[in-house]
Amino acid sequence: MLPKISKLKHTASGNFLLLAGPCVVEDHENPFVVCEHLAAISERLEIPFVFKASYRKANRSSISSFTGIGDREALRVLREVGERYAVPVVTDIHTAAEAALAADYVDVLQIPAFLCRQTDLLEAAAATGRTVNVKKGQFLSPEAMEQVAGKMRAFGCRDFMLTERGTTFGYQDLVVDFRGIPTMQRNGVPVVVDITHSLQQPNQASGVTGGRPDMIETIARAAIAVGADGLFMETHPDPARAKSDGANMLRLDLSDALLEHLVAIRQTINRL
Repeated sequence: MLPKISKLKHTASGNFLLLAGPCVVEDHENPFVVCEHLAAISERLEIPFVFKASYRKANRSSISSFTGIGDREALRVLREVGERYAVPVVTDIHTAAEAALAADYVDVLQIPAFLCRQTDLLEAAAATGRTVNVKKGQFLSPEAMEQVAGKMRAFGCRDFMLTERGTTFGYQDLVVDFRGIPTMQRNGVPVVVDITHSLQQPNQASGVTGGRPDMIETIARAAIAVGADGLFMETHPDPARAKSDGANMLRLDLSDALLEHLVAIRQTINRL
């Protein structure tokens, strides 16, 4: 099942949906570099692709962490990226007031995991008429997302997704319970698996979140095998120099081989 997103290509290919890009708009060049690469590989493999980047990072571990280049400036960059490469764009919103603002620039609004129960935020996102991606809170069971889905429908939103991004395991780790994919699919909506944030190691004493990028392909393969409708992935040309979440991002030049492997798995699954 795929969401109905304007400008989304290859919806009849049988492939999974891909939401991918850098964590945040960190300058005026990086989003274009990343999107050009991802758009090309998605076109070759016929993957329905949505470019992702946050225009601002509101949830940061440290007061010194990078948050953005300015809201409207970053949103203008996202709009230009979408127009240049003819792909839909998704970005996070953090307050009800941001919903209408961001909706003027992007095709999909994303509700961060920590905010998935914020009723006024869900209502404001639904009111824009945009497709909405709601990330499951690290503190919620898959079954609890039925209430989130119920809110979205009550607010008139029929085109939304739910995203698994790991569940808190102790103080400094996350685990993915793959039973949650079919559980959340029972709500009759596409279910996406975040294959990079699911590997975060949060709450480090240094104030900088850690991660396990070496496990990205493992999580991704399992998600496709279980039947996820889509994957969410953050990627950067040089994660070590990324201004946000570099510890769990995939290096951009590794994305081609990963996506080729995942498409092969999806094609095998489709033949069963």
